[in-house]
Amino acid sequence: MKIRDRLEFATKPEPLTFPPAALVSEAAAEMAGRDYGSVIVVDEQDRVLGMVTERDILKRLVNRGRDPKETKLSDIMTEKPRVARADDNLLEWLAIMSNERFRRLPIVDENGRVISIMTQGDFVSYTWPDLLQNAKRLTSATVSNNYQIMLVLGGVLVYSVALIGVLQTL
Repeated sequence: MKIRDRLEFATKPEPLTFPPAALVSEAAAEMAGRDYGSVIVVDEQDRVLGMVTERDILKRLVNRGRDPKETKLSDIMTEKPRVARADDNLLEWLAIMSNERFRRLPIVDENGRVISIMTQGDFVSYTWPDLLQNAKRLTSATVSNNYQIMLVLGGVLVYSVALIGVLQTL
């Protein structure tokens, strides 16, 4: 499945973007007002330069005692974050995000301009039903292919429970 095929892709609000010289206080106010977990730092052509997440604000600003009214986004941003295209494979990106431990993925057009941002949660909502269906199918196949073994194990279990019950009455 392609990223663009996810329902969330079409219904995502426009990503929150700021230039690198914007102050952290401005970005944080917008993030709080819109309930966003990140901002994308872009150049004049809306190409991704970096990203600032709530965690970046906590670790690189608050923890270091910096003033958000004097600190620029470029001072605390994660530079050159991974970006994807709308036609990229969703499951491949979910694996990359999981392995590299990041939760937000800017989606760019053919010119590198940011058009959306997807989160791990957007991808996981797709994979859970699929994983559960695969687990059900695998369990069913395992039980039906090993019916005789399961019958013997079930018999041993019933015999053991009965024997324990008899021994307890003695």
